[in-house]
Amino acid sequence: MPYEMKPLFKQRMQALLPNEEDFEKFNKIIHTPPRNFVRCNTLKISPNELTKRLKEKWQISQPYPKHPEIILIDQELKPGELGNSIEHLLGYYYIQEISSMLSPIALNPQPEEFILDLCASPGSKTTQIASYMDNQGTLIANDVRIDRIKILSSNLEKAGVTNTIITRRDGVALCEKLSKFNSARQQNRETILQIDSEKSRQMRAESKTFHTTQFKFDRILLDAPCSGEGTLRSSPKTFLMWNPKVIKKLSGEQKKLLANALKCLKVGGTLVYSTCTHAPEENEEVVDFALKNFPVKIEPISLPLKTRPGITSWNTIQFNPEVSKACRIYPQDNDSEGFFVSKFTLLEEIKE
Repeated sequence: MPYEMKPLFKQRMQALLPNEEDFEKFNKIIHTPPRNFVRCNTLKISPNELTKRLKEKWQISQPYPKHPEIILIDQELKPGELGNSIEHLLGYYYIQEISSMLSPIALNPQPEEFILDLCASPGSKTTQIASYMDNQGTLIANDVRIDRIKILSSNLEKAGVTNTIITRRDGVALCEKLSKFNSARQQNRETILQIDSEKSRQMRAESKTFHTTQFKFDRILLDAPCSGEGTLRSSPKTFLMWNPKVIKKLSGEQKKLLANALKCLKVGGTLVYSTCTHAPEENEEVVDFALKNFPVKIEPISLPLKTRPGITSWNTIQFNPEVSKACRIYPQDNDSEGFFVSKFTLLEEIKE
């Protein structure tokens, strides 16, 4: 017997999808397994070379012309067949659902940049970012639990990622430490600049690198821990685990993560906030919080899937109209899992 939505979850989804036919399509597709997508690891092989190899095994397609690295295995597979292929064992591709690929695409990482993946494990998005960077620049991949760090490390090694430093810290604590470090260096630099003497000039010359080095990132990915409402197709137990109290708790944690991550972003830098849930408390409410409390603007996003705009109200709460620039991804629109993506630009330095 398939799992069913809990009554309150069903009520909430009907509010998000008020069209009855639309809701029924959602309710039908969440009881079917997701399609089999893989992402070509361009650090080891080109999409053309990989597709030649995979066509000898399976029926495949590249449904998104602007993203040839995204490959669909368009046939039924035996259990474990994707994971046991020689191409997977060699790290030529990463098994990754299409929705999971969207936040790195929105982030648009470039070679030679300094980038933070704040909640990185198991590494699907980290390896994707590293491939877009062509292993050039520096990528910090952080997670809090040692068991998740082990999985992350294994996946990075398998993918041939060499530009990444793994850190094990609570996301809020890591950002707080980095922002305090940046603040202390800035204060130290300003103090030296106020000293008018030969000694101060010598100090400036000798300590130029020390006093100008800051841990400010060009781009930050915050793919936040969430209630996982979008993963019902691949993880049916989410039907049973769903709990409104968890949603409220996670919303508070997500706001803390976002607030502290923004303090580590360069002015003009990009932060992408994403979740694999439909809950407005974890999505638009968090985006609205950022717009109300920090000098950021939300950017429009171009993604290869059909998206719907972020909602501008939920229950009795009205959000900033700019929240509509965020993207909601529903499984019935793309035969995918559910997802949420938003993209910010930092307009000015955030003072401690």
